[in-house]
Amino acid sequence: MATNSSNGPSSFWTQANAFVRKNLIFQKRNMKTNIRLILFPLVICLLLVLIQKTVNSQLDKHSLRCGCICVDTGKGQCEKTCGIEYSNLDQVFFCPIPHPTEWPLLLQVPAQQFRAVRTGDTCKKTGSCPVTMLITGNNQTFGQSVSGNMFSRPLNINSSDILLSLADNALGSGITSRYTNFLDAAFLSNAPIDLIQPQCSSNSQISVAIQLGSAALQKDVRCTQGLQLWRNSSSEINDEIYKGYRNGNSERKINEILAAYDFANSNENLFNVTVWYNSTYKNNTGDQPPALTRVPRSINLASNAYLQFLLGPTAKMLFEFVKEMPKPETELRLDFSSLLGPLFFTWVIVQLFPVVLISLVYEKEHKLRIMMKMHGLGDGPYWMISYAYFLAISSIYMLCFVVFGSAIGLNFFRLNDYSIHFVFYFLYINLQICLAFLVADWFSSVKTATVVGYMMVFGTGLLGGFLFQFFLQDSSFPKAGIIAMELFPGFSLYRGLYEFSQYAFTGNFMGSDGMRWKDLNDSSNGMREVLIIIAVEWLVVLCVAYYADQVVSSGKSPLFFLRKQQKNLSSSFRKPSSRRLGSKLFVQMEKFDVDQEREKVEQLLLESSTSHSIICNNLKKIYPGTDGNPEKCAVRELSLALPEGECFGMLGPNGAGKTSFINMMIGLVKPSSGTAYVQGLDIRTDMDKIYTSMGVCPQHDLLWDTLTGREHLFFYGRLKNLNGAALTHAVEESLKSVNLFHGGVADKQSGKYSGGMKRRLSVAISLIGEPKVVYMDEPSTGLDPASRNMLWDVVKRAKRNRAP
Repeated sequence: MATNSSNGPSSFWTQANAFVRKNLIFQKRNMKTNIRLILFPLVICLLLVLIQKTVNSQLDKHSLRCGCICVDTGKGQCEKTCGIEYSNLDQVFFCPIPHPTEWPLLLQVPAQQFRAVRTGDTCKKTGSCPVTMLITGNNQTFGQSVSGNMFSRPLNINSSDILLSLADNALGSGITSRYTNFLDAAFLSNAPIDLIQPQCSSNSQISVAIQLGSAALQKDVRCTQGLQLWRNSSSEINDEIYKGYRNGNSERKINEILAAYDFANSNENLFNVTVWYNSTYKNNTGDQPPALTRVPRSINLASNAYLQFLLGPTAKMLFEFVKEMPKPETELRLDFSSLLGPLFFTWVIVQLFPVVLISLVYEKEHKLRIMMKMHGLGDGPYWMISYAYFLAISSIYMLCFVVFGSAIGLNFFRLNDYSIHFVFYFLYINLQICLAFLVADWFSSVKTATVVGYMMVFGTGLLGGFLFQFFLQDSSFPKAGIIAMELFPGFSLYRGLYEFSQYAFTGNFMGSDGMRWKDLNDSSNGMREVLIIIAVEWLVVLCVAYYADQVVSSGKSPLFFLRKQQKNLSSSFRKPSSRRLGSKLFVQMEKFDVDQEREKVEQLLLESSTSHSIICNNLKKIYPGTDGNPEKCAVRELSLALPEGECFGMLGPNGAGKTSFINMMIGLVKPSSGTAYVQGLDIRTDMDKIYTSMGVCPQHDLLWDTLTGREHLFFYGRLKNLNGAALTHAVEESLKSVNLFHGGVADKQSGKYSGGMKRRLSVAISLIGEPKVVYMDEPSTGLDPASRNMLWDVVKRAKRNRAP
């Protein structure tokens, strides 16, 4: 319907105000859902606290405390005495150790079944295989002379100074070391210590005493033959070591050497040596501290042998012992909020993604967005308010998350700088909202979007925890590879949370602060690169999401930003159909009234001005064939001219093309050929301007179930630039005209309306604000005769100066 309404197109801020009010009411009606959403991080935090308390109760067991015994004081009382001498390897770490034990240096001796042999495996069965040491260098004579000094000394024990006696010998053990040296597992096991010698006699085993606190440990020392073999180059040694690994040979056998030395260009004036050692004994799996390696003795053997080569056999460079630093008594406490934080908190934060995605897809699936657009809501206000709306919800959610976590004492939040938390979360929730806008363009079903959204939630956490984290902990993995993986937003989120957790765990363990801004300059800290990646991706994804929305949802050309705005649109449609002018035969085949209407349209297109609101020129819509069916022509070159004040009705059976015609006129679908002009504006290029003066009652009711009839009309009335008393009066008159005013019906949520009441509300929405053109698709469907008569009275009153 066309009219000279005093209400012009609403401004940007008027549209934004209407949309904000609608969203606030919508959120108020969904308060329970919002509360459940905000309580989700609280549940996760409480779950971590529960896990923490359960684990702490297990860590308080006797086996995880310093070993103690009960000493009789002679008065019938028992005095509890604790110390490393009463502890096993698991307990010693928790004991107070003001004077750590001094341990002799050992070589890591291969186990009998894994020792490298030249021929046969007989010695492995008898336990008599020697340990092999490989030697190479530029000068074979020099290298063999120096290496010959490594195992030459016999074992002479001085009981007054055991450590000094052992310091000049090549001792070793097949027992692997641990990640501390408070207790050496080799001296606490039942296996003897190996003394590496060029040759061993038949009875070559002695016993020595090692002081451990107030107790003494008796330890057997046995002779083990050391075999030194020359190789021509370091590449030969590398090849032999590689073939000694299980995966390096076809028989999948292990042939392990004791050590290897490359003396390179060493001579009497230069000492340059490279030492090979077996790093697999670190047992560096990434989920626990690596074990210590027995490398110091290998280095000392070479240094001492070179010194004896220069100065004679009496020269010594003794390395008597190794020991840990003193420590107080400690308790084992695992901060699970830091250890499990990256995984659990990734789920908490990414939980917002499907929430935003579902909301956007819901409006798309139920055509609520296009309904708002058809009543004048522009893309600018929609994007700005929707973005701000989701940002506000996400910010409140994250604020509650941090407050909850801090309130219940999670070190993940308390120890790290809150300002870093704020910047990190703010950047990521902005990126996440932009991603939701981008992904929403490719979904038209809420169910599909829900499945994909929550798959992303759990998939991101699991991939981060069980894949990405291992790359982070692998020091050999290139940094460029880590950065490339962080380009996936889920991994950049996980990396940031991982950094928070590591600093919190270390701070809790060491009694220091967590992450501070100065720590971002550390080379091992990945937070700075993560913040840069997220910030850049936020801006890029925002632009891409807006572009995709304009192309996919709004139906614009992919190059819409290159199209110049036409300043004089009225002149663009004054062109008659070239096909009609050149086809007289086709005219004679059509009915007289159809031909007459077509000629009328062509005449109107030639005029400089017209009082007709709608002019359709050879409008055609063809739907492509599917599943082998031929294409379907829904609208066949329709030409039509409607003046102001005329109520035009289209009749026809189902499938005649009535709805397809209306869908083209209101911008839901693009015409296959031809065009139409509404108030002089082309529906192919100017729908955004046409929407400002158009009202629509679609075939199916497009309503928010949680909004009342009155709230619907207030929202659409504001979009039509109504405000104040004029808005209130227009809403009440619209409700009265469709019989939804009395009996509290206007203030009832539309989801509780009957089908007829929803239909009447849709008609009222299409007429509010006195739009110049109104489209109604089967407005009387589902109405009883009385309501139908009343509806037509409303249409008759509204058609003055309009084109319904």
